[in-house]
Amino acid sequence: ILQALDRIKSDPFLVLNGDVLTDLDLSSVPGHIEDLAHLILVANPDHHPQGDFVLDGDRLRPLTDKKDQAALTYSGIGVYRKAFFSGCEPGRFALGPLLKNAARENRLSGSLHEGRWIDIGTPERLKAARATR
Repeated sequence: ILQALDRIKSDPFLVLNGDVLTDLDLSSVPGHIEDLAHLILVANPDHHPQGDFVLDGDRLRPLTDKKDQAALTYSGIGVYRKAFFSGCEPGRFALGPLLKNAARENRLSGSLHEGRWIDIGTPERLKAARATR
């Protein structure tokens, strides 16, 4: 994302991971945000049962307990402001720690998608998704 930031004309902008299958209506994703990012969360899949964040109203809180029953998983779909990436250095880096830090600073909003969402990021999960058509 950082490497493409200067080519992205809008602020905020939508990020949609290429390895998810979903029925999310993209028109339901906010086009304007005040926070650094707005993440779409989903129920925890079998391969990620601990989740990533807790959704408190429209605010995201970082997990403080890996067994938090209210934990949800980041879907790989979000709206980001360019300012989210200020201070990042070129090259590869993990997005997760940046998101968790922004949640600790109360600078992330989110919403829950309760429809179809499948992470097809491995051959096994892709095969399973194909079987559920």
